[in-house]
Amino acid sequence: QVQLVESGGGLVQAGGSLRLSCAASGLTFGTYAMGWFRQSPGKEREFVAAITYSGSNTYYADSVKGRFTISRDNAKNTVYLQMNSLKPEDTAVYFCAAPRVRYVIPRSPPTVGSWGQGTQVTVSS
Repeated sequence: QVQLVESGGGLVQAGGSLRLSCAASGLTFGTYAMGWFRQSPGKEREFVAAITYSGSNTYYADSVKGRFTISRDNAKNTVYLQMNSLKPEDTAVYFCAAPRVRYVIPRSPPTVGSWGQGTQVTVSS
């Protein structure tokens, strides 16, 4: 079955940077679009970023555009999220996501077929 394992979360001061990684197995990674979502307490899980199977196109939530960068290494079955200029409102659990249909860009929870376990990102002011 599909397994997605995130790493790289932690505590950082506002203005700092973190790089999240998601190692995927159990799927033909290079044929799947991939995405990142986040969820903070009391809020719904929300879209952060997504990338096509080849990496040629990327998509971002308005709240992170210009600060976050999604990328992938198909040889390593890994997708990344580089987060710069972090703000306290970026504090959340971040989830890696693979779509139900491999070529569909995962931009909403119903389009996601597999989730990682999540990694906590805390940004202090």
